[in-house]
Amino acid sequence: MTQWVENPTGGRDRGPAALVRAWVEILRRPRRFFRTGVAPGDQAPGLVFAATVVLFEEVSRYAVVKLAQRGLLSTGPFDYPAIGGFSPGVAVLALFAILVFVTPATVHLTAALQTLLLLPLGLLPVASDRGGVSETVQVMCYAMAPCLLAGLPSAEVRVLVTAWGAGLYLLGTAVVHNIRHPVAAIVGAVPAAIIFGYGFRGFQAVSVLAADYGF
Repeated sequence: MTQWVENPTGGRDRGPAALVRAWVEILRRPRRFFRTGVAPGDQAPGLVFAATVVLFEEVSRYAVVKLAQRGLLSTGPFDYPAIGGFSPGVAVLALFAILVFVTPATVHLTAALQTLLLLPLGLLPVASDRGGVSETVQVMCYAMAPCLLAGLPSAEVRVLVTAWGAGLYLLGTAVVHNIRHPVAAIVGAVPAAIIFGYGFRGFQAVSVLAADYGF
């Protein structure tokens, strides 16, 4: 699950330019991206991509909290835990821990869960050539692309980007594991809920919107 391949065939390029290109491609042509940009064992670029998304999301959340504390911005009903309430030095250490330990561990544990959910499908002809754990990790990482903006103090934006990310994950699951979209929606629902509903706090944003509209 933690294998990093130096020169994979068909995998993603390394470097800042490759990260930006991957972000644009996954948002513009996700089906093509998952078909051509996910290679067995090529987890390194995906994990770096996920860490970069989380970095931007947490830094923007931290900036929002600091502006709110100075009375320059309102966060509305949002509660901003994580690194938002820390001093700069502690925030850097906490962010380092999130990027280096929490994010990879969460991705791999959720990918392991997804693999367990996919195991019964290995007996079905439609899923006989499904991808492995490494491909699941990559799909999960790249599907986080819209969540770059999840740290902004807007329930509407957070619902949009987390729903978008969950949709990308379900699409990638269908493409990479060669299963039908309804099946991908069923087996991918719980992992998508963990990453995008709880990890990027999409469920909280939905509850905020529901309260605003009186539901």
